[in-house]
Amino acid sequence: MLKILTLNASPVKGSSTSILLDQLAAGILEKSEQLYENRKVDLNELKILPCQSCGESPAPDYCFYHDDIYPLYEYLINCDIVLFGSPVYFDTVSAQAKLFIDRCNCLRPPDFKGESGEYFRKIISKKRFGAMVLVGGQRGQFECARRVIAGFFKWVRISNCGTISYASDDQWWQAGRVGLDTAKLAEARLLGNQIISNLT
Repeated sequence: MLKILTLNASPVKGSSTSILLDQLAAGILEKSEQLYENRKVDLNELKILPCQSCGESPAPDYCFYHDDIYPLYEYLINCDIVLFGSPVYFDTVSAQAKLFIDRCNCLRPPDFKGESGEYFRKIISKKRFGAMVLVGGQRGQFECARRVIAGFFKWVRISNCGTISYASDDQWWQAGRVGLDTAKLAEARLLGNQIISNLT
């Protein structure tokens, strides 16, 4: 079964971020011949403690804190595709996105004894594919946010297949404006097609 994890870091219902993530997933599913499960998570609805920088490894557990993020660790490790979308606030990802990313630090726990030959243990053996969605204002400043998610992808062994960036028009305060941009919706769907081709 094809397992997709879709992470929506927008706090806005019906946002352009959410719409573009749905288009990415649709592009994957229309080309997939497998049964699938797409677990879409609205990060704003989770109660997640900020990373406490514990200074010690939680191994063999994933994390010392079992809050709403904890059930997602296993799915994140074992899924085939990760789609991560965030609005751009103050030139970077949303607080919801950064909170999730920081709490995934423990998926490469520190090896203070040096038993693995590296400073961080690699507990994720499966390489996955992914893509990101970034939605910003008219200035269209996406690079800082892109680098944050790209760093997260590298940390958890996700090969990035591409980025969909959308700069809102002069009606930027209206949720879901990308729904009127047929070219951008098609671009997201095409990227979804390309992701599934990497798996075959």
